Amino acid sequence: MADRGVRRLSAVDDQAAALGLFVGQKATDAAALVPGLATAQADPAADQAALEALCDWCVRFSPAVAIDPPDGLFLDITGVAHLWGGERAMAQDLLSRLAVNGLSARAAAAGTPGAAWALVRHACSGVTIAPPGRETALLAPLPVCALRLLPQTAAQIARLGLTTIGHLENLPRGELTRRFGPEVVRRLDQAMGLAEEALVFRRPPNPWFARRAFADPISAPEDLARAAAEVAGILCARLEAADRGARGFELGFHRLDGRIERLAIGLALPGRDVSKIVRLFLPLLERVDPGFGIEVVTLAAQETAPLPPHQQRLDEDRDAASKEGLAQLVDRLSNRLGETQVWRDQAFPSHVPERAVIRRPPMSPPGEGGWDVERPRPLRLFRRPEPIETVAPIPDDPPLLFRWRGAAHKVRRAEGPERLAREWWRRPFEGARLAEVRDYYRVEDETGARFWLFREGLFSAETPPKWWLHGLG
Repeated sequence: MADRGVRRLSAVDDQAAALGLFVGQKATDAAALVPGLATAQADPAADQAALEALCDWCVRFSPAVAIDPPDGLFLDITGVAHLWGGERAMAQDLLSRLAVNGLSARAAAAGTPGAAWALVRHACSGVTIAPPGRETALLAPLPVCALRLLPQTAAQIARLGLTTIGHLENLPRGELTRRFGPEVVRRLDQAMGLAEEALVFRRPPNPWFARRAFADPISAPEDLARAAAEVAGILCARLEAADRGARGFELGFHRLDGRIERLAIGLALPGRDVSKIVRLFLPLLERVDPGFGIEVVTLAAQETAPLPPHQQRLDEDRDAASKEGLAQLVDRLSNRLGETQVWRDQAFPSHVPERAVIRRPPMSPPGEGGWDVERPRPLRLFRRPEPIETVAPIPDDPPLLFRWRGAAHKVRRAEGPERLAREWWRRPFEGARLAEVRDYYRVEDETGARFWLFREGLFSAETPPKWWLHGLG
């Protein structure tokens, strides 16, 4: 990589490190120390993409994974290590899978992210497990740079003879803050568990998560369906025990090559019925490419909500069955056509016609209020007003005749105008380019058809008026 016009090493392998090369070293100095040194241009964007892909792959070990650029990951393994027989067995399984794919790595487990970071980079060559409450003793002999300090700060501390974390731990915190700033004390407290540290997980931690691992990879469609049913049964049992349901589920098929095939469904109402969930996933399974085989299947519940058991009255059974049947229909349509393709219209308090209706989830409760009965609106409102040709007296009379889509309509009855101005606190009217004022007329032609017309802008003797058709009925 280039730093202010100077080429520096951004990464070195084990052989280069053994020869005395290090990250940040000038490329010219490195070439002088190691004649014939083989180098390649750094690609930070590709490195970041690879790290993100590895982060997604690690979901099979923990639902909460955070990226630690440029080459690290944090895994929150609280409550999941027992699935592998303990923290050490879990770490060894992770490293062995990475090694099969040509990636060398180290792992450490500790009670704090700071302690795990220090141990994995400065205290081990394989797997290090810090027993609960032993972080202080394990961190004491490590160098000060293990606290994730800025290089210049760590170098300044080392020049004073404070070479290890234990040296800093024995000094008064006030003196450290006055001499080196608050960052040193903050990092020290985070590593020791005396201060909280927030990690930014690539996917928000989800407590409603279940996994199913297989001794032998699966790939047949019927095996995928069976695995989906098994993992759904595990998760729905947990939801039922907590009297909760979910509005969405994400199913993940983890392939041997590290790729994850994801499927997602949504529910109109919170639910936890295994058969209904699996029935919605079945049509989507044909999209899954198993590659060389699926070794882990995961299922995550999204947007959980309380769903306690409910004993209905006898006279409520018919309404409940109707609502449940409608919800199943909405679920099938939404997952087949797309979430944005199924909705329910709801009146919105706005005098602008284009904003008087909003889309709501199809099974959401009805909103309060409605349209103003003193301002009737057409049965069908066009997405965009369409231009028409008119013969009309001026300035405020409705048209006597208008032509729309090539057909002429003679007006028999009309009422109006209803003058509407733009909402001054918002943007101008959306859709066709229109003036800020409209005069609307409800008209009926000789055949009895009704139309909703408007004249654009205020009357002007210099500019001929423009007329538009905005709705029918």
